Parts: sequence; C-alpha cells; structure tokens
Amino acid sequence: MQQICILGSTGSIGKSTLDVISRHTDTLAVYALSAYNRIEALARQAHTFHAKVVVVPTDAAAARFRLAWPGARRLPDIRVGAQALCDTVQEDVVTTVMAAIVGAAGLPSTLAAANAGKRVLLANKEALVAAGGLLMQAVRANGAQLLPVDSEHNAIFQCMPECDAGGAPLEPAKGVRRLLLTASGGPFRTAALDALADVTPAQACAHPNWSMGQKISVDSATMVNKGLEVIEAHWLFAMPPDRIQVVIHPQSIVHSMVEYLDGSILAQLGQPDMRTPIAYSLGFPDRIDSGVGLMDLATLGRLDFEEPDFNRFPCLKLSFDALHAGQPACIALNAANEVAVDCFLKGKIRYTEIARIIEGCLDHAAGRASTTLDTLDDVLALDDQVRQVARELCLLKIT
Repeated sequence: MQQICILGSTGSIGKSTLDVISRHTDTLAVYALSAYNRIEALARQAHTFHAKVVVVPTDAAAARFRLAWPGARRLPDIRVGAQALCDTVQEDVVTTVMAAIVGAAGLPSTLAAANAGKRVLLANKEALVAAGGLLMQAVRANGAQLLPVDSEHNAIFQCMPECDAGGAPLEPAKGVRRLLLTASGGPFRTAALDALADVTPAQACAHPNWSMGQKISVDSATMVNKGLEVIEAHWLFAMPPDRIQVVIHPQSIVHSMVEYLDGSILAQLGQPDMRTPIAYSLGFPDRIDSGVGLMDLATLGRLDFEEPDFNRFPCLKLSFDALHAGQPACIALNAANEVAVDCFLKGKIRYTEIARIIEGCLDHAAGRASTTLDTLDDVLALDDQVRQVARELCLLKIT
C-alpha cells in the first residue's frame, strides 16, 4: 500500500492524481494533502480520501479549513507553513510524494522528499530548472526514485531503453541519439505576429487541447513551458542541450519521442489527459487503469509536425540560451517568468513584454555566472534577487 503525500492537491495535477487514486484504493492511499488558496476544496478532498494530515500556509487558512470541514468525522492533523511541508514529506510512513506545487515555492519540499529517499513524482518543473544539480545529487545520494509526471518527460521515460527505475543518470542512455519534445504551439500558433501585443489573459489561457491552471496555460502560449521542459530533460536524462529538439505538434497526441542511433524513433501516443502519465508514475513499473478512455486512431486523420518559430516564441529561444549559459541563467529564466506572467495576468504588462522581462533578467544573471549555488539557500537567494529585478522591469513597463 503506497502512502501518498500530494503537494498542491487542489490544482489540476492534484485533482487528477486523486482521481487515479480513487480507482485503486486497494494499493494507493492518501496520507497528506496540501493547498495554498483553495482551502474549502482541500477540506472536501481530505474528507473524501480520509487524509491523515493537511498542510496549509497560515493560521488563518487553518481556521478556514476547520470551518469548512464537511462532517462529524475527526479532523486530520492540520499543519501550517512551508517547513511543515518539508517535515511531512520526510515522515517514515510516506512512501510517495506527488510534487505538484507550481513555481519555486515547491522546490524546498521536493528537495526534502528526495533527501528522505522517497519516490518523488515530479510535476513541478521549477525544481529541476532552478536546482537541477542539487535535486539530482539528492536523488543519487539518498536512493530516492524520481519519476517525471510532465506528459513529455513521462513519454520519454517510457521510450527509453532499460530505464533505470527513476534514478539520476550521469550520462545519456546508450544508443540514444536525441530527445524530441513535442509542443502543441498553444492558442497563438497561427495568430498574426502584430496581434500578439494585444492578447488578453483570457485568450492566453484558452489552450486548444489541455485544461490547465492560468500560469501553466500562459507558459504554454509563450512556449516558455517547453523551454523549461528542455532544461528538465537535460537533467532527467543527462542529455546535452544540442541533443534535445522541440517540435510543434498541434494535435497533442504524440507526447514526445526518443531517436536512436540506428534511425529508429520511438514515440508515446495518448489522449491529452494528465491521468495517463500520473497513473504510469503511480503504478510504475506496472501499468494501472487511469480512467482515460480508448483513443480511436482512425478518427485522428493526420498528425502534423513543424519547426517552432523563434520570432513567434522568443521565450523558447531564451530558454535554450539559459541552458547553455548555466544554472544562474536557468534560475533567472524561471524567476523572471513567474513574475512577468503574474503581472500579465493582472493586466499590468502586455503579453509580448513577458519575453522582454525574461531577457532583461537573463542579462542581469550574466553578470553572476560565477555565483556559488551549492545549497538550496544559494538558489533561493539568487531567485529572490532576480524576482526583484523582474518586478522593477515590470514597473518600468507600467509607467
């Protein structure tokens, strides 16, 4: 029986994870849940799945949870604050941690789970983008298991030869020539370039294939999410940047591919439903029912592929630039994007200014190429510095 801790249980990944768990209550159990804003939803989840522990950000949120508790059943143990997340994932009873907190906020608890030798289901891109070296070292040193939940990396993991059961490889898998990450192209794949400056948050969040939260939806529109995934793939599979390629695939049926030295390409196909990679990760090495229905290949008609246009998606090019520049630039990329997207969603900057904010922060990070990043505190300190620079740049755009 896996005892599962879901970090970010009220988000789209968390809800899909609970859906899969509900289908396998003989082998999967919820131990702990966490949420930041949707406290009433957290109470309903904890009640339904008999969670033993919940973690909320503040005492006020804890009070809201108590008020929202829907039944006479005994309340779970209510814990408060970021340190409580780290303490919870390290408990002996916890076997599996779904790391689904969006942004750099999920980094400390993800690293704590790896340091405790847990099975970590990684749905948080930023943990590898901002602290890839630290996280992979923690996985190796503590015998943790790292399984990617992002549909693209999960697809690659499934297509890899003799997978190492979620370890942290030091070199590319034997016989692999390159990794091919697919991207839908988002809602503006064919939009006129001169119209992008007037894009609204609602338009940017209207993804054609996937149902996601606001932040990740905007990231998909700018394709910075694919850039973050390139950096993730570099760390997960020890793959040099020049052996990772991004391909636009509007149908989102081929989730990614692995090309071998003999010219073979293995692809993982499936419906655009996150329950598939979640079920694969929860059941690994076995395959379990995800709740996803049959896919009728005959109705697809065609599968299209095209090269990404860096003029349309400058954030993707900036992501490759950051990976080549090193860890400080990757931290800057992620921090700047989080600040810029938040400002865009609040109507403070234009859609096209997201890339300009990121570029300005990468220029700032270039002067810190020799920054020491040996600890989590080092990473978070640089992250804080870049966020301040990004806020200042956003303010300049506003004024």
